[in-house]
Amino acid sequence: MSTRYELRDYVDPGRMADESVTDGIFPLVTNVPELSELELLHAYKRQPVIEKRFSQLKTDFAVAPVYLKDVRRIQALLCVYFLALLVEALLERELRQAMAQEGIESLPLYSESRACRWPTARRVLDLFENVERHEWVTPGGRTTVLVTELSNLQRRVLNLLGLRPDTYGRCPD
Repeated sequence: MSTRYELRDYVDPGRMADESVTDGIFPLVTNVPELSELELLHAYKRQPVIEKRFSQLKTDFAVAPVYLKDVRRIQALLCVYFLALLVEALLERELRQAMAQEGIESLPLYSESRACRWPTARRVLDLFENVERHEWVTPGGRTTVLVTELSNLQRRVLNLLGLRPDTYGRCPD
């Protein structure tokens, strides 16, 4: 003997009429009463952008549970992470604004040199991952700095960021 289940559905006209009263209504609940309804909606629509930025804590920075007891140390660690996120956001903003100013629609930052219309800090950092810097100090104390030859794309990104490719990786004299 086997058990057999059956699924049936029906429409309750009374319930449908009750629910239709709220059709087209998008409820937003807030604890910030000073925001207007429009400001609240705009703030809500930015939520995915903010959450994406904080997801970088787990991906780019590989943040794992940290067992700190001193509140000052917790605050200091969060401050460091916040500053790192801020630097990434500013890097992206600077590069994207420079691209718009130069009329550049995309850069070949994806694998196989595919076009990237909205470069992220992660893509830019990955682009420079193969760059090496070595210091050679002679017995007389003279230091020679050796930096990997930059690709045309690396040079282009540095130029867009307002940096000089010929001095990249070298300390100013």
